[in-house]
Amino acid sequence: MLWVIVFMDMKKKQIELAGFIGKLLRDNFGKGPESVFTTISPPFIFVSIQNFISPVEEALLKQDELNTVQNTREILMQTLAGEIRAYMKIITGMEIEEFYYDWNLNNKSGAITAVTNGSLSGQQAAMSDYPHQEELHRKVVEISHEVQKVPEKIFSCRISDRVLLIIREGILVRIEKELIKQGYSKILKTTKRVLEKSYLHNNEVEQILGVKVEDIFVDWDFTRDKSVFALTLRPDQ
Repeated sequence: MLWVIVFMDMKKKQIELAGFIGKLLRDNFGKGPESVFTTISPPFIFVSIQNFISPVEEALLKQDELNTVQNTREILMQTLAGEIRAYMKIITGMEIEEFYYDWNLNNKSGAITAVTNGSLSGQQAAMSDYPHQEELHRKVVEISHEVQKVPEKIFSCRISDRVLLIIREGILVRIEKELIKQGYSKILKTTKRVLEKSYLHNNEVEQILGVKVEDIFVDWDFTRDKSVFALTLRPDQ
């Protein structure tokens, strides 16, 4: 019975967090996402945002104003990040130490990945070993080497059957660190996103994992010299 109570409590927290983020986006962007799904698996919190694009953004994209849409979202998300982190803390009771987000405008989707000060849960520890993990790590190392350098550390786990996170540490080269110091972090992040996503093709990952990959998201914490790939999967395909 205890595991049932814990499961129901976690489901309630996930639904509450999804509802909060959906409303926050709707209030600030003028139109909310069709759906928001959350996965709380300490120390990770993952938020999947589906079918999210405002009429103004849609019009801009038709005019090939991709950078305008991306820049506007970046500014708004920097403003909203504090509210989302605060609510995540209320829901989980844990401090949010790291916060990552990315969008796939072609799929009208987005993802938020937060790292709390909690420890690896038993279930998640079990899922940190999954089929073809070493092969996937080799691919990620290869991409990192092509774009910047081989990570000093790499860790991955499937926090659910639909979400796989890959965390890299120690990936910035000296010139990138200098660009960040000079205030070019936004341009650097945009460029690295395009490069890394172009290297990590969905079909390559699907061949490695043997599952359908719906989306790939990537973001960086330059201060910590860390990066997170978030893959949303469709294991039943």
